[in-house]
Amino acid sequence: MDSLCYPACCQVVPVWNLVAMWPSEKEEEEQNIILISDDEDEVEGTQGSSVLFVEPQEESRLEEKKSEEMVDEEEDLVVTYCKQANVMPHARHDCTTHPFERTECDTCSPLGKNADICDQCYCYICDKLAAECPHWTTPSLCHCNAHNKSNFWKAQRNFALAGVLATFNLELLDLDAELRHGGDLLEKFIKELSVAYNKYLTGERMRLPGQECFCKSKLPPGQCNVCSLQNMEVVYTYSDVFELVTRFLNQAEQESPKAAAVMLLGAAKQIALHKDPALSCQNLGHTASLRIAVPFLFQRITTRLQRMLVLCDFPKILYEKFVAFFQSISLPCHCYAFSNSLNVVPWDHVLLTTVLKGQNPTGQRRQKGRKMYLWEALPVVEARVEKLLDKKKYREVVRYLRAVKCNENQRLRDLQDMIPFYLCKTGNFLDAAHSLLFPVNSLASCSACRITPCQFKVYLKIFRTGCVPSGNDMLETGPWVTAGSPLKNSMLMKQALKLLYSSKALYRNVKCWSSFIMILGSSDLLEKRGHLLPLPLEEPPLGFQERVLAASASILEDLRAGVNVSLPSAVFSAQLEHEASLILAVQAMQQMLYCELPHLTSFLEIVLAFGKNFWALRLLLDQLSCEEHILCGTANLLLRDLSQEKAMMLRVWQNLGPQYVGEFLCLFLTCRHKRMQSVGLFTLNVIIENLHICSWIKQLCTFFHDSGLRQLPFGTTVHHEVSKFVSAFEKL
Repeated sequence: MDSLCYPACCQVVPVWNLVAMWPSEKEEEEQNIILISDDEDEVEGTQGSSVLFVEPQEESRLEEKKSEEMVDEEEDLVVTYCKQANVMPHARHDCTTHPFERTECDTCSPLGKNADICDQCYCYICDKLAAECPHWTTPSLCHCNAHNKSNFWKAQRNFALAGVLATFNLELLDLDAELRHGGDLLEKFIKELSVAYNKYLTGERMRLPGQECFCKSKLPPGQCNVCSLQNMEVVYTYSDVFELVTRFLNQAEQESPKAAAVMLLGAAKQIALHKDPALSCQNLGHTASLRIAVPFLFQRITTRLQRMLVLCDFPKILYEKFVAFFQSISLPCHCYAFSNSLNVVPWDHVLLTTVLKGQNPTGQRRQKGRKMYLWEALPVVEARVEKLLDKKKYREVVRYLRAVKCNENQRLRDLQDMIPFYLCKTGNFLDAAHSLLFPVNSLASCSACRITPCQFKVYLKIFRTGCVPSGNDMLETGPWVTAGSPLKNSMLMKQALKLLYSSKALYRNVKCWSSFIMILGSSDLLEKRGHLLPLPLEEPPLGFQERVLAASASILEDLRAGVNVSLPSAVFSAQLEHEASLILAVQAMQQMLYCELPHLTSFLEIVLAFGKNFWALRLLLDQLSCEEHILCGTANLLLRDLSQEKAMMLRVWQNLGPQYVGEFLCLFLTCRHKRMQSVGLFTLNVIIENLHICSWIKQLCTFFHDSGLRQLPFGTTVHHEVSKFVSAFEKL
């Protein structure tokens, strides 16, 4: 209580706000005057009291009426109304009945007559009547000596009103329900922790194994009680304390941000005070050894606090008080690494704001001749990215990730690998494609070296359609939304091949090539559920195919070398750009099969990726026929896939219909190479074995009849089997 305490029923009006009133006859007879001071500063002659005595004035009623005011020029006080004093509630140090002696922090015993009280004296610490204060004269406490001119007693008062929150140097007006709740939980934890820590300090006496007996009896090791007692060692196990702190931290993470921050900071201060009483190093576990357990707990606490300082919108004053509290903790030697853990750059810091606005792309600036970098701990980086993504500020995320530096380069690189996707969210697809191929800095490799086949497919789908996933995860299965104009077909072609050539893992992966072929054979429109729409292409003239194949060799060579090529407009004309792109992809796949066939795990996916564009698949098989061992190896791989995926193929045929099955059979049965013809025969056998579930058999028979399948040049080896198969169809 820094000034006089008044009950709620009493209202004190400052002197300068009182309206002049004439006293009644009864009031004229009263002699004394009390003036209430408006501040705590000592008034000359009052010894720091908040009560000012004015001597009674002997004036006649006529003189009173003539002068409605009495002005004290020295004190600048105006007396507008006088009456006899009523003693109101006041702090003990302001009592006018009993004198008070002031010292800075005397708590041993009452000074002078400080213990004497009147009926209206209040305890400055407890904020209750002095007669009800339990520590009024208690040794080592002595609340009777408390006053408002001592920093010590002010701190005692704040602690009494704020509890453990007083150690955070918070103003009483700043203490809301969340902070008080966190403070209550912290006080309870401190009491429990004190019991557990004191138990830890007592230790446990244990026998050292394998000690020899030095007595005359020379008993076996461990059987001599005398020697065993002499070789007892006190072991200090921190496990119980560790478990208690862990439970408290788990509880803190479930509380509101302000309460959690108070609990985490309070726990950090408490465990920083813990000492290891062992005189020598004891071989204990990571939770039983204090020197290992405390840094582990500090790591968890500081990581959580770093995220909270970024994600939670703490008021600036509270933010600074939390940081100052942590910096005031005296860290033990095994926790020095956490000294600057909470030096988190605030959102309004000039270096950070210039980076986010795009004014400082490097994250560097000079201050007083020194070069400064935007360097942040990984939890801080992750939290900033998370908050910016929640606000859909994708451009700011890209600028931040390109500029920030971190001590954990590998995990930072994982975050930076998402830059191309965030650029796609802004509709900047061309910049996203370039970002995949060029590293963020000179010390890192390009993102294309680390993307997965699934991510490769998503990027091609984005570039093809101009749509992106609605969420912040590129692999989520939610709806897709339009973000910008899709890339031109020629640009899509070049960027896809550059990606494949930049990574050996992508180049050898069948899923990447099947995705590549499927994207080129799809429309640039998406279904409502985000699925691609197949785009059947008519077979272009043979002369056109030959021109594209002739030009593709040099184009692919330049793309592999990283040369920025432009596709010749004479070949890749607007009328047949889709067909030309698919022919170029066939040529690139032929080169891949020549080099990487032993590394392939499947070929059926590539066959299915062509969809109904069988002319492009036939072109690929014709290109492979130049190398018999490559064609045989491809056929063997395809036969193995068909034998392992019979059920899947039946479902595919059911969905695509008899027209697809018929063209599939014709493609392989009419192939000039016998090994490829065996693929068609194997397919026939699969259909015969599963006639009961092939509801499209009659339609397939009609297709064979209309297409003149019997007159096709099968070759003598398989002609008999095919004729028998067709005859069986006609009898159905």
